[in-house]
Amino acid sequence: MEIIDLTEKYFDRYFVCLEDWSVEIKEAGNHKELWHRRMKDKGLRVKLAVDGEKACGMIQYVPIEHSFAEGKDAYFIHCIWVHGHKKGVGNCQKRGIGKALLRAAEEDAAARGAKGMAAWGISLPFFLKASWFKKQGYVKVDKAGIQILMWKPFADDALRPKWIRERKRPQRKEGKVTVSAFLNGWCPAMNMTFERAKRAASEFGDKVEFWDIPTFDRDVFMEWGIADALFIDGKQVRTGPPPSFEKIRKKISRRVKKIKG
Repeated sequence: MEIIDLTEKYFDRYFVCLEDWSVEIKEAGNHKELWHRRMKDKGLRVKLAVDGEKACGMIQYVPIEHSFAEGKDAYFIHCIWVHGHKKGVGNCQKRGIGKALLRAAEEDAAARGAKGMAAWGISLPFFLKASWFKKQGYVKVDKAGIQILMWKPFADDALRPKWIRERKRPQRKEGKVTVSAFLNGWCPAMNMTFERAKRAASEFGDKVEFWDIPTFDRDVFMEWGIADALFIDGKQVRTGPPPSFEKIRKKISRRVKKIKG
């Protein structure tokens, strides 16, 4: 197994987070490809763990100025993922691949002048566990719900980052059901939720308004303080793991039935 920089050879697998075997992932559209195309000029870095010619792990990180956290002279890890399904390349977890990817990213960031590395973690015991980053020498520096901002300084004068907070939420519109979908593009799971919500909203005609809020635009993200999320009539829908199309449609349908007249 070796750690390499992302090359065009692996684009198709990277754009679906190594799950090219998945039928469901196709619902995510091409948003990550578009995100990558725009983000690579802003300093996006991607490394893959490759066993033979099989990509079995990945890490992506950006200068913190282009992330969801406030900071300076640092990089921010959006995602680190080692393939854990039986399908495709098989379960590659529990082999130290995640640690190797993280070390390679840290060394790369430090070589580029970064004074520290921030990471997005979850307080619950599943994907991107904050506790895993803690074992790798990171400390908790901020929290927003279950989202934990983890941090490893490389220098004594490194500036601790903090989350950019939610600033406002979508509001209901009288006589309509409003479905507000925030989309950044970096994550196929989030992209899948967006596409399912858009498709479900379209089935109710003019009774439902679908608001597409593109947060790759930095000004839009800073206006809301929300990167990826789904709201129905101003109420946030839990999107981890991505809700099914049927579940989203059912939530919209319940709201439509409550419209007067």
